[in-house]
Amino acid sequence: MDVKSHFIEELKQVYRDRIASAGRAESEAAAEADQVHADARQREDAKSAAMLGRLESGHRRRRRQAVAEMESLLEFAEKGLRRFAAADRVDLGALVDVRIEDDGGEEERTLFFLPVGAGAELAGPGGDGWVQVVTPRSPVGKALLRARAGDSFEIVIDGRDREWTVVDVG
Repeated sequence: MDVKSHFIEELKQVYRDRIASAGRAESEAAAEADQVHADARQREDAKSAAMLGRLESGHRRRRRQAVAEMESLLEFAEKGLRRFAAADRVDLGALVDVRIEDDGGEEERTLFFLPVGAGAELAGPGGDGWVQVVTPRSPVGKALLRARAGDSFEIVIDGRDREWTVVDVG
């Protein structure tokens, strides 16, 4: 299995975990709301039941969002993962090595440019290193889209101005 396929499998597991967690939380909130409704004798109990109902709805939305993102990931992966040459522009499916510099120094990261999964950190094969998922909707993703190795851009994140340089596209 190549490294990109490995990372896709890792992200699928992240989504399976999110879906299961949201489903459990949704069921627990529904059960608590039902119990409070059954026991409701005072106005405060009714307020608690309504709050638990809203909590259940929130977990349902979170589960449905995770399901939709998982479906998008599966659809993307079914098309096959493109191999990028070092001179190619960043696009969906690219592994991108970047150098990030600010007043505090510099660091290097590997980013996986995907349609969903923003912020997920995925362990490499055998636990060797990790990548962070970036999507085209994020500030970093917007700046990275169509960039090439050697391109630099500045992004302010959490009030910190940082210069990002694309080191490699693969």
